[in-house]
Amino acid sequence: MPIPPYVSHLRTMVGRELLWMPGVTAVVLRDGDGGGGPGGLEGSQEVLLVRRSDNGAWTPVTGIVDPGEHPHVTAVREVAEEASVVAEVERLVWVSASGVVTHVNGDLGQYLDHTFRCRWVSGDPVPGDDEATEAGWFALDALPEMAQLFLDRIAVAVENPRDVRLG
Repeated sequence: MPIPPYVSHLRTMVGRELLWMPGVTAVVLRDGDGGGGPGGLEGSQEVLLVRRSDNGAWTPVTGIVDPGEHPHVTAVREVAEEASVVAEVERLVWVSASGVVTHVNGDLGQYLDHTFRCRWVSGDPVPGDDEATEAGWFALDALPEMAQLFLDRIAVAVENPRDVRLG
């Protein structure tokens, strides 16, 4: 996975030690069109997922917030970069701290995640950079196997609670 330049610079000073970073998860939803993705049913909701190039896992679009960037801007940028889709943030639905993540290269990270409910505006999903090998729409009742934390983030975005979930 490409590492943002400022994180690469920090790594020259701290090596693989734990870094605490702000991150986003963009749960992009659209009404199913009966053919937009595996298992798509007319009138059902679909979620945009990408298959990560570093570990092969399916996830919603995620990313690291650049210095000075607002998290909602990061969400829109990452969706465009990773999946070639234009999305619009509807609202923040969950703020949580991740556990410690050991990346494929051995770097340790921990993230303050901002999960956004987003709506699809335009574009057909295809990998837009080397962070993803596949991108597509999946019916909510036909999601591929993925980590529980991502299933939970999708569920909260679909639920669209009145108040932002904390923790």
